[in-house]
Order: sequence, then C-alpha cells, then structure tokens
Amino acid sequence: MWWGGRGQSFNVAPQKEEPEMGLSGPKSVQGSGMPEPRSHQLGSCLASGCLPGEQILAWAPGVRKGLEPELPGTLICSNLRVTFQPCGWQRSQETPLSSEYDFSLANIGRLEAVNGLSRVQLLRPGSLLKFIPEEILIHGQDFRLLRVGFEAGGLEPQAFQVTMAIVQARAQNSQAQQYAGITLSKAGHSSGSRKPPIPLLETSEDWEIERKKQGARGWRVSTVNERFDVATSLPRYFWVPNRTLDSEVRRAFGHFHQSRGPRLSWHHPGGSDLLRCGGFYTASDPNKEDIRVVESMLQAGHSDVVLVDTMDELPSLADVQLAHLRLRALCLPDSSVAEDKWLSALDGTRWLDYVRSCLRKASDISVLVTSRARSVVLQERGDRDFNGLLSSLVQLLSAPEARTLLGFQSLVQREWVAAGHPFLTRLGGTGAGEEAPVFLLFLDCVWQLLQQSPAEFEFSEFFLLALHDSVRVPDTLTFLRDTPWERGKQSGQFNTYTQVYTAGYSQPPAGNSVTPQLSVWDWDLRYSKEQILQFHNLGYDPEHCPDSWLPRQQMGLSAPTISGLQAELAHLQELLRKWTPRISPEDHSKKRNPNTVLSQSH
Repeated sequence: MWWGGRGQSFNVAPQKEEPEMGLSGPKSVQGSGMPEPRSHQLGSCLASGCLPGEQILAWAPGVRKGLEPELPGTLICSNLRVTFQPCGWQRSQETPLSSEYDFSLANIGRLEAVNGLSRVQLLRPGSLLKFIPEEILIHGQDFRLLRVGFEAGGLEPQAFQVTMAIVQARAQNSQAQQYAGITLSKAGHSSGSRKPPIPLLETSEDWEIERKKQGARGWRVSTVNERFDVATSLPRYFWVPNRTLDSEVRRAFGHFHQSRGPRLSWHHPGGSDLLRCGGFYTASDPNKEDIRVVESMLQAGHSDVVLVDTMDELPSLADVQLAHLRLRALCLPDSSVAEDKWLSALDGTRWLDYVRSCLRKASDISVLVTSRARSVVLQERGDRDFNGLLSSLVQLLSAPEARTLLGFQSLVQREWVAAGHPFLTRLGGTGAGEEAPVFLLFLDCVWQLLQQSPAEFEFSEFFLLALHDSVRVPDTLTFLRDTPWERGKQSGQFNTYTQVYTAGYSQPPAGNSVTPQLSVWDWDLRYSKEQILQFHNLGYDPEHCPDSWLPRQQMGLSAPTISGLQAELAHLQELLRKWTPRISPEDHSKKRNPNTVLSQSH
C-alpha cells in the first residue's frame, strides 16, 4: 500500500522565475459585481494554462491552512476545477495543464464547510449551504487535502459565493460528464508535429507493429470490429489466429458475453500464448461449426490449452470498493486512527489481502505460461476488469520489456485502455453504482513488485503516483471514458463511420476533420522536466538477468536444492490436479468444482 497518508501530490512547486499565470479580462466576475483583488485579475476564463471551454464561476480571497507557513491567495472555482492561487504564485508555461494547486471537479471526493469550532456541513453536489463559512475543506480522491480559510471584513459574501459555486459545479459535472479532452492546438503545441509518446493502438498499423514486436507469427490483425459493429467495448482491431476468418470471428464472438470472444493478449518468446475472453452465454446454442471455430480460437494452434477462471479466489468488485473506501478513510490526513493502531486498522481494510490474492494468482498463471508452450486463456464474465489486471501482472512477471517505462505505458494502453476497461464507471464517474477501483488495485500490485525487486523496473514509485493521480484529471480522455468507441466518438475520430451496435449512439459526430487529442502519456504537458526525471528508477539494472527474478516471486519455489525442486514439482502437480477438461460453450454450462482455480481444457 503505497499512496496512503501522503496528504499531497508529490508534484514539486513550479519554478519562481517562470511567468506568472495571467488572469486577464474585465475587472469583475461576470454577473457577480465583485471588485477585482489588487494582486489578481479575473475574467471569464483562465488565460495562461486555460483549459478549453473553462470559465470562472466565483472567487474569494483566502489563506491556505495546514501548511507552514500558511499561504495567502485566492480560491478560484471554474466549471472544470478548483484552483488555489497563492499571492505571487507562478504557473509553469512548460506544463500549463496541471499544478499542485489544482483540484479537478472529478477529483473532489468530499467538500466540507466550517464555521466556528463545532459547525460543520458536508456539502454534496446540489446541497444548499446553511451559513457563511469561515473555511472549507476539499478532500481529493488522490488523498490530497486543500484547507482554505476566508478573510473577514466585508468579504463574507464572496466566501459564501465561491463555496456554493463549487457545490453547483460539482452537481453539473456529475450530471453532464462533458469532458472533451484537451486538443493539441489549445495546449500550445502543433497537432501536426506532435507524435504520441507510445502507440495508442488506434490504427491497424499500430497493432501490426506490436504483433511483430512480440513475434506472434501465428496471429494476425483482425478488422472485423473496425466499425464497432461487433462490440463497442472492444478495440477496432485485435489479434486472432491466422487461419480464422473474420466471418468466423464474428459468429464465434456472438457466443460470448458482450461479444468479447477469445483474442491474444501476449505472445511469450517461449511459444505460449496468453488469451483473454468473456464468459460463455449459457443460453447460447452454437452449431457444430461455431463450436469448431471457438475451439480453434481457444487452442490457437496448441495441443495444450488451459482455461483459467479469472474470478476464482479473487475479490468481487463490491469487495474491492469496500476495501478502498476503508483504505481512503484510514489514509486521509484527518484520519482519527491512533498511530499505534494504524497497522492493525490497515489490515482490517482487507486491501492488502486482495493485493496478495492478485499477485498469487498472477504468479501461478505466469508459471503456466513460461513452463511450456501452450494456450492459456483468461476467462472473466465481462472480460473488462480482472482479466486486464491478471494479464498485465503476468506480463510484468514474465517480460522484461513490460518493466521498462515505455513498455509499461504500452502495456496499460493495450490491456486497459484499448481493451475497454470501464474507467469512468469504476471510478464513480457515471453514478451507476458499479464503482470499484480495479485499476488502482493493479497499481498497488505493481508497487509491491517494485519494492520486492527494484533493480528489475525502469520506472519509479513516483511514476506510479503520477499515474494514480492522473485517473481523475479532465486533461485527457484516456481515463474519462468506458470504451474505445466512446473515447473515439468524443474526439471526433470516427467521423466517417456509422456505429450500429449500441442503441442511442447510431449517428457519427458532425464534422469532417479529426481533432487530435492528448493522452495521459503526454507527461511533458503536465509535469516539468525535473518531475519527469523522477519517473526513472535510479536503481534499475537493464543487464540484470530476468530469468533469475521470476522464480523468486513464486511462493516458496526458489530453493536451488533437491528438496526445493521437489517442492516446486509438488506445487505444479497440485495445480495440475485442479485442472478439469473444459473448452466448448456447452461444456462451460456444466457444473464446476467450486475449488477449481485453473482448469485444463485439452
């Protein structure tokens, strides 16, 4: 558990010699009649570092408390974020899209108004403030706390106004979820000259390059979902066996939940293939030809096939959400848990239990993938949560490339973003009641591996913290949509296609041009060069033998003695005893042993 208790983002303060963020425009906030403070000029939008469509709603002079020394400045609420601007503060022109003083509306977890010693009001979106606050507390989803006290002497109406502006902006934000992402031109960069730091897997060429990099000669890039008429939650392109026709892919995928049929996640250099798919439709009635195609896709040219029940021995989504809520309450700066009871309270959240379960299962699967050439298929009903987590961890355990900075970003883009993990829903952005921060659980698993073997990772925990903090900022669409189709539709990427799969989204966006969008991997627009240097792990040893690392991560499978080898063999035999034959949709509907973890299908 790695981010708890830090209180603030790790971001360093901007350099003082850089130009100050300008707040230009008329000398009063539109419609408010409020006079301009002497040290700040306010207008309808932030000028330097302004986000597209951003407008100032209210502001008030205040003092940021909880720091030594306290910082006087101005609290500003816009339709996208809340910013505390200290007197004389300078926003970096190199990184206009982020600062340690910004709280996006999506990042605000709790808002409290305080008056006196005992009068505290929790302000939910749409609430009505019952008094003029002396100070407000903004609790960030990223564990930061912004505490601002307001000045007296006739400025009380401004304190009330800015607090209510935050309440109303959060309500409109949660109802509309109108994030457009930041275009390259409005970030001050030429859209024609800027190339994504990593392939975003939005073209068939990107997928072909990645396939060749993995050496997956038995696979090809399928274009069957290019118009998203197979599944909107799948990427436009994915890998299927060479001998499988797209017409067969379309029929076979129809027998899986959300049409998420078997496709390649990763090809191991030793010859194994790691696949992922959704659950079989129990009411499905495939004909013999469909069964043959499904079997062929699962086998992927191998005689040995292992079908893994992903959710067996892993927590449910509800379990993950409850554990995370308990963890947040424990790690917030104002937690009331005594220091001598903190570790026992941490254990009571069960968050670390779930991290341990995920790592243990990923370790077992990595043994299957690396021990011999076979097809290993991860099967989860929705194929959008723990399949991505386990697939990613297996690759981190087994592939040195995935442990590099660029390799890890590519891994997240492929197994989470392109694969259709519902980021917005799981992070509570849709109000659908299906919140469960599976991706944050994955990041904690990665942190645990980083702590165990730091020499094996090119990236540092500061990079993981930056990625953790980035899931709730409205700068890009990377984590603010649930599917590749939603992300592409919002950016105007699919202006030449008519999507026919999802009811209510049958019309393409208007216009004839594609608007380039930033991704979360454009770190140089949000972090300074000094901060990006902190992403690199100084203890990384690229010459370190990767083959000696994986066995140390297995549970008790590291002793180089006869007794140690016997223990390893006994462990593998125990796994084999748990496997039961299963491959076809009709076989899937049969009753399974509830104690089965890994089931062999051929």
